Amino acid sequence: MSTNQNLLDRRAAVVPRGVPLVTAATVASASGAMLKDVEGRELIDFAGGIGVMNAGHCQEVVVRAIHDQASKLLHTCIHVATYEAYVALCEKLAALLPHGDSTKVMLVNSGAEAVENAVKIARQATGRSAVICFTDSFHGRTMMGMSLTSKVGYKQGCGPFAPEIYRLPFPNHYRYGGGLSEAAFSARELRRMREAMLNVVAADNVAAIVLETVQGEGGFVPVPVDYLRGLRELCTEKGIMLVLDEVQTGFCRTGKWAAYEHYGVVPDISTWAKSMGGGLPVGAVIGRAEVMDGAKPGTIGGTYGGNPVACAASLATIGLMEELQLCRRADEVGLRVRKCFTALQEKHPKVVGDVRGLGAMIGVELVEGGDANKPATSLVAEVIKASVSRGVLVISAGTFANVIRVLSPLVVSDEQLDRGLQIIAEEISSRAS
Repeated sequence: MSTNQNLLDRRAAVVPRGVPLVTAATVASASGAMLKDVEGRELIDFAGGIGVMNAGHCQEVVVRAIHDQASKLLHTCIHVATYEAYVALCEKLAALLPHGDSTKVMLVNSGAEAVENAVKIARQATGRSAVICFTDSFHGRTMMGMSLTSKVGYKQGCGPFAPEIYRLPFPNHYRYGGGLSEAAFSARELRRMREAMLNVVAADNVAAIVLETVQGEGGFVPVPVDYLRGLRELCTEKGIMLVLDEVQTGFCRTGKWAAYEHYGVVPDISTWAKSMGGGLPVGAVIGRAEVMDGAKPGTIGGTYGGNPVACAASLATIGLMEELQLCRRADEVGLRVRKCFTALQEKHPKVVGDVRGLGAMIGVELVEGGDANKPATSLVAEVIKASVSRGVLVISAGTFANVIRVLSPLVVSDEQLDRGLQIIAEEISSRAS
């Protein structure tokens, strides 16, 4: 039988070092919200494969759907021959996440592919070339994805990047609010956006504004309500496509199918992946029909996009989410997580700088001396390493890697959740005093 170290050694010998290794954990099997490593030790999963396993690991209905589809059709390519699973998943997504009076959907393999195609669609639909994005954003590791992604560590030595990309500061109220109310801060940042269209890039050259409704890698920072509503008005006024990246926030994670539903706005185009596949690689671009049809025939798509087995897994996963009412469960999970970390913040205000998020997408930002501009990066690394050693798989986020993020499967039991939170809280407390 392999040991954890043996498997890690084998990995180091054959897998390029550029592939991230954020913990020393291994995994041999999984069920629900629990993992088992190659030595048989159990871990509570607070990472969810980076937000992929909202519906839980190896759910019977999903496994059965994969098996049934695999026995009938593995691949033909939707470009070559039309098959039921692709069309049925598009119909389900259009009904679940309508974008205006008529909605169309294309399927891809990943979130990065979804973003790539969303930009192509926006450019063709508008006849414009420029794209506005934000600091601290993450939109994938493909060439357009990296161009839009903010954190330079993901991009070293990979340029030159795509042209006509313009970046503005993300409206992070905790870090940049400067004592303003959230409403006043949002108004200031919206003015900055309008000014940018006078001194950075002309509005009539902007095809899209691409934004994560809640920043994922950037530190679990929700966009302020007034800001997103104002951005929606601005995009409508200027004929710009509002593209919302819901790859990590979607499919019940924030207590709704889409995080943008919390804001009362609808984007022109949205991008999806991660938890929509129940663990299999599948993503989607959803948009207003007239916008989606702006792409000329043959300019979007791919050989494997909407693979029939992945589509079957997605349909089964979405059905399970509905049956288990995981949006409601996300609110319950989020309340428990927030309660734990808020209590910790009250106890250690100089260390726990901020607790934030939507639904069950909660992050806790650790700082030095209560200063939002002094990230406690090494402290977070220590807490994560100690938590993993005690049986909780958890990962960091944020430009400075000083945010602990909770992305447990939403099927996690209260007992599992509380145990995992207790361990993380103990590890923070032991280093905060």
